[in-house]
Amino acid sequence: MTPQSVAEDQTLCQSGEPLHELQLIVNGTVRLYFPGGEILLEKGDVVGLLELDEDNHFLTYKTASDTTLISYPYSRKDSIESLLSSSEDLANILAISMFKQVCFLLDHYEMSKYACSNLYQSLLDSYEVYRGLCTRYEISPKALPDLENAAPLVLEDDIEDWVSGYYTTIRKTISGNVPDFLSKNPAILAGMMIKACRDVKNTFSICRLLADYQSDTAVLLLNENHLDFFDLYTSLLFRLGSKAQDSTAISAAISKLLIQLETENSVDDDLLKKRVAEYKNRLQTLEENGFVEEDTPAASEQEVASLSNSLETILNYSKCELETASKFKELIADYKKLIDKNDMDDKSRRLRTKITKLFYEIYESAFFASLEDEKIPEIIMMFFLFGYMDEELAGMDNAAYLHSLVHKIPNDPDHGVYTIYDWFHAIYVGKKEPSRNEFDADYTAYIHEMKVTGKITEAKERALLQDRKGKTAFEIENMFSLVNKMTFGRISTFCPVFSEHNILKDLPSSLVTAEKVSKCFQTIKSLDYSAYCREAIYTNPSIGIGKETVQIEVLPDVILLPNVGVRGVMWQEIEGKKRTTPSRMMVSIFQMEDLETILVRLTGEFRWEMCRRVQGARWNDLSERSLTSEYCDYIQFYRKNRELSPEAKDKLKSAMQKAKNSYKEMFVRDYVSWILYEGAGSPRLNKVARNILFTYCPFSKEVRKALSTNPQFREILERYEIKNVQKLHHLDNVEQKVRNNRAEIPEELVRQRAFLES
Repeated sequence: MTPQSVAEDQTLCQSGEPLHELQLIVNGTVRLYFPGGEILLEKGDVVGLLELDEDNHFLTYKTASDTTLISYPYSRKDSIESLLSSSEDLANILAISMFKQVCFLLDHYEMSKYACSNLYQSLLDSYEVYRGLCTRYEISPKALPDLENAAPLVLEDDIEDWVSGYYTTIRKTISGNVPDFLSKNPAILAGMMIKACRDVKNTFSICRLLADYQSDTAVLLLNENHLDFFDLYTSLLFRLGSKAQDSTAISAAISKLLIQLETENSVDDDLLKKRVAEYKNRLQTLEENGFVEEDTPAASEQEVASLSNSLETILNYSKCELETASKFKELIADYKKLIDKNDMDDKSRRLRTKITKLFYEIYESAFFASLEDEKIPEIIMMFFLFGYMDEELAGMDNAAYLHSLVHKIPNDPDHGVYTIYDWFHAIYVGKKEPSRNEFDADYTAYIHEMKVTGKITEAKERALLQDRKGKTAFEIENMFSLVNKMTFGRISTFCPVFSEHNILKDLPSSLVTAEKVSKCFQTIKSLDYSAYCREAIYTNPSIGIGKETVQIEVLPDVILLPNVGVRGVMWQEIEGKKRTTPSRMMVSIFQMEDLETILVRLTGEFRWEMCRRVQGARWNDLSERSLTSEYCDYIQFYRKNRELSPEAKDKLKSAMQKAKNSYKEMFVRDYVSWILYEGAGSPRLNKVARNILFTYCPFSKEVRKALSTNPQFREILERYEIKNVQKLHHLDNVEQKVRNNRAEIPEELVRQRAFLES
């Protein structure tokens, strides 16, 4: 075999490529890359050895220095036994390298598993330290949106305890030379090596799960949205104000956190540098100004006076029962006394539950009272729009900001962006129908069920179906009470009353406006041009059109819930049974997470649910091709799919566990990647998922043009263009019929042409 020299930083073989040789390192070093880590191979090690039971590589190898290699032709159809039999020296090299690499991998697995467990525990410990500091300085602690969803590492198919000791013993046994009983029985050694390869494959799958867990959990330490522990600790320091001179404990906690961030592999180094620089710059500015924020808007004396006793004003306006008002004031007083309003002890949870129950009773009563008022007081509108009830809970400066918003409400009902008050009013006056409840029953079905079960008479049913107040109450008691909690995001600590401790980001920047919503939808449509289009049948026999399928764009209704939240909810895909009605998407009026990402996710949910609605009972039947049927088939049978590499199958297995085996959740995650990454030319999906997404959620003309040079898209782009040309040719024929009848081209066909040319 002739040695071959390879320069530093060259790829020897890539995951997914066919395995056709084993390469012995004569000089130099090679890095073996796998999910969450790497192994350095040195002189005497063999590249590709861990994959000799595979047709394709599932690992990637790159030279770490100038390297000399000797290649031995090999493929799975060849017998490893014959290779071992060809030379006793080669058998020694292969065996020693094999079990050395296996032991290195198992060591990495053990360290990763420990790191994952340690990371979760450190998050819990860090939050307890944070709460302790807040208690010390009498500041209400804030809660991270995803912390309550964090869970300890659980591996369904973990490596058995004996495996590590088994391979460590083998490695020690053959550390010098392979014992005679093995070298003279290559079949036994071959069997041991093949078993090792299969154990390696399983270990790599688990290492991928560990890497994903570590990456997903480390986001709580540091992320781009500032909803992380670094922000919790640093903002606590900034909130101290005049007490900042006594901040040694917080500074020490921040320093400890920075050490953890610097050593955590899953934390992005550039992001960390950026956030640390922002922190130091702000700290320096505050120190120069005596820890007084220069740009903090302070409430004027007039605003303080007008906002005082807000709770009393709201309760009086609502005309709720005296007993209800008295009880609610007691509950709010107790809530204000809590230093940690997110405490999970029984007393705090019961208190939040009682406040929540009475809040909706007061809200409903106040809403109906407002219908008789030509000019609703500003404090009452603050209650309706933001859940505001008490100036001390909100913080006077925050209350003043909410007060200023009442005169410039960021809604646009004419273009489908409603505040919650607008929405209830639209239902009351009959412009909108109530939403479905949590059991997927709309108002009509709900009333009919009451009649069927004998709770009301037929006459009462007819009366209730026309009862505007009853419809609005149904919306408040069903959709509102549930979705308000869902959009807030931290369900276990939810309280609907606006409180300063829930503000995790600057209020003006997190305010959701009609302009922001419109901009997000335009961005989504610039990528997925058919995102909000529905098929409809157009007929006009008088001008020669029998039955043509056309596309109608119907943008969603977006309803702004009165809370400071982190989630979005796609509540229903259509109104009633008519498929050309708007879907209903709910987001918080103050959105702590990135609004565009949330609306992309909700659009993915809408596409899934709309397909299910159109397909009916056959939504997952592959005999009738559709987005949902093809995607379900892809996920259900991915293990047998020859188009998927072993690495892709491992990724799917990991993704399914994170999605809790939900096909819909899997699709939504892929759709988010499709819009945010694939549309920008950054591949994230495997070939099969990409084909399904492109078939049913094709990119716009501009994006297709930009991707035309990408070999991963070339084939599906060609198929798309062929089908689109056929549709345009059919439309040409239809339009020619119209012209032959001496008629103008109807607007429906004009829009259809624009759609096909998008």
